[in-house]
Amino acid sequence: MQYSNELTTTWQTPSNIAIVKYWGKREVQEPVNPSISFSLSAARTTTKITISPREEGGFLFLLDGKETTGFDTKIKKFLELVQGRLPIIKNHFLKIESSNTFPHSTGIASSASSMSALAFCLADLQQQTNRKHPLNISEVSSLARLGSGSAARSVFGGWNLWGRLSEIPESSDHYAIPAPVSVAPVFQTFHDDILIVNSTTKPVSSSAGHALMNNHPFRDGRINQAHTNALNLLKHLETGNLDAFIELAESEALSLHALMMSSSPSYTLLQPNSLILIEKIREFRKTNDIPVCFTMDAGPNIHLLYPHEFSEKVKEWQERQLKPLCEEGRIIRDFVGKGPQKIINS
Repeated sequence: MQYSNELTTTWQTPSNIAIVKYWGKREVQEPVNPSISFSLSAARTTTKITISPREEGGFLFLLDGKETTGFDTKIKKFLELVQGRLPIIKNHFLKIESSNTFPHSTGIASSASSMSALAFCLADLQQQTNRKHPLNISEVSSLARLGSGSAARSVFGGWNLWGRLSEIPESSDHYAIPAPVSVAPVFQTFHDDILIVNSTTKPVSSSAGHALMNNHPFRDGRINQAHTNALNLLKHLETGNLDAFIELAESEALSLHALMMSSSPSYTLLQPNSLILIEKIREFRKTNDIPVCFTMDAGPNIHLLYPHEFSEKVKEWQERQLKPLCEEGRIIRDFVGKGPQKIINS
């Protein structure tokens, strides 16, 4: 079906930080292991899509109001993957306007928020042509996954699970679900302060890192580890067990980087200040009996995690001891946030 007039929609979606990591995938962006994350509050992407009839299709991508082609290959591949499920893409031209509340290459998964926002916009436009069927969040999560695996978890707020766990029948490799437990209050307002060690582009991309898991000597062990950790993390989230959460979160982060260092070819994304920050976090926790801990994505930057009630003490300590170790003193402060939002009158 074609339209004589333009259709448009705008969505804002969050990035997320995984505690149990997604590392390794099968064809078409299906994970080899389950992952659990929480959506962020301040780190968000806003995307507006305007479609108009054009036989040959095509798209234009603008980032912060400026035309850019750097993401064209990724967007084109995504559109090719989803057009069978979103017929509205065919024979229409897409003007995609996107902006982030956070800078690129700072340890925040921009692909998670950007691809989930793109998926929401496209699914919404498709739904506008057939209002008999409401927007299906599981379908949006499945679509977002095809653009970026971690984007599957950015279609909800709070804590989310992506990946099949036999113990949880509603879980799936195709889409994420909200954490299937009642999350304790302490984890509903958890902080995530990103300590920027280096903001330059990584020498090895996450896609390349995922591919190296295919023949990794510890692949099966990692799958089993993630399965056990996912089930345990859900228990900790429900009971509010901070000590167990800290042990699991740090083990997962270090396991992720250990997999990189033991792959073939091997590589490391950690830098000297990454390790110094880790030691300072552990020392502060032990000395002050304050439950701070760390996690990391596939990069050198450190995510400092802690309960809201300790935010003032942690901030004071950050300014004195951690900020000098960060690139240009950069710390991005965030916390558990709400889910996507449709922007009206954009």
